[in-house]
Amino acid sequence: MSDVDEHLDLTEITAVRRLLTSKPRPVGWDERRARLDEVGSVWPIADDIRCEDAVFDGLEGEWSLAPGSDRDKVLLFFHGGGYCSGSLKSHRRMVTEAGRAMGMRTLAIDYRRAPEHPFPAQHEDALTAWRFLGRQGIAPDRIVVGGDSAGGNLTLCLVSTLCAAGERLPRCLWLVSPWTDLSMSGATLSTKDAIDPIIHRAYLEELATAYVSHGVGRRDPLISPLFADLSGFPPMLIQVGSAETLLSDAIRLAEVAGAADVKVRLEIWPHMIHAWPVWNAGLSAGRRTLHSAGTFVRGFL
Repeated sequence: MSDVDEHLDLTEITAVRRLLTSKPRPVGWDERRARLDEVGSVWPIADDIRCEDAVFDGLEGEWSLAPGSDRDKVLLFFHGGGYCSGSLKSHRRMVTEAGRAMGMRTLAIDYRRAPEHPFPAQHEDALTAWRFLGRQGIAPDRIVVGGDSAGGNLTLCLVSTLCAAGERLPRCLWLVSPWTDLSMSGATLSTKDAIDPIIHRAYLEELATAYVSHGVGRRDPLISPLFADLSGFPPMLIQVGSAETLLSDAIRLAEVAGAADVKVRLEIWPHMIHAWPVWNAGLSAGRRTLHSAGTFVRGFL
């Protein structure tokens, strides 16, 4: 990275930080959801993106297609938000531009959210979406599964479920700022606390309490995929910012995956905060991140 690029990244990420802290952090679930939708949709999707509603088996989702992309290859995307917030609206710009970079159609899923719908509702919805793609004639080796934060967690858990059932797996995985350890044992939860504008231990504790059903241990591999057996997993790209408290979640995931002989690429993006590609329209590092993801995925499909 040149000095000019780094200066631009710092200027732009500072603007995103100002956006995120421009209002007090909301307290109630409805208010939190509205706020994430607000800050995530500051920049609309590009004019040349075509979106289409997808309704199936009680779920709602959204297809997107950029010009020149292959309709027969699909990014199945799960949004972040700690399993309690996030939506098609908050992540629309991120997923549509990811589809453009990867040269494929996207299907984003509006899965059920906690606390109204705790674990395992989200896992059931993820599997429903996977089955839906199969009924559409999309072969597993033409599917990328990905997501940010809790969506990265859900991506890994879906693959664990498929592995346990002996089913065919997606071609590769794309994980941005993945939340992999709900027991909160990562060192950077403390060391990065002062510089992360979004994710802090107390907030994660609240999200985990809302999401994890009573009596389910937080180190259960289907709650914290960091502790899962990743043997046989597809190749994965992990992208994380250097300025986020979940940095350890990503680094340790790469280590566990590598030890299981999974092909893994870990990218740590300087100065970037949690789920920064959401703001790719105003963040050149976000656009470069998506371009890198596209290069990775195109190497397999």
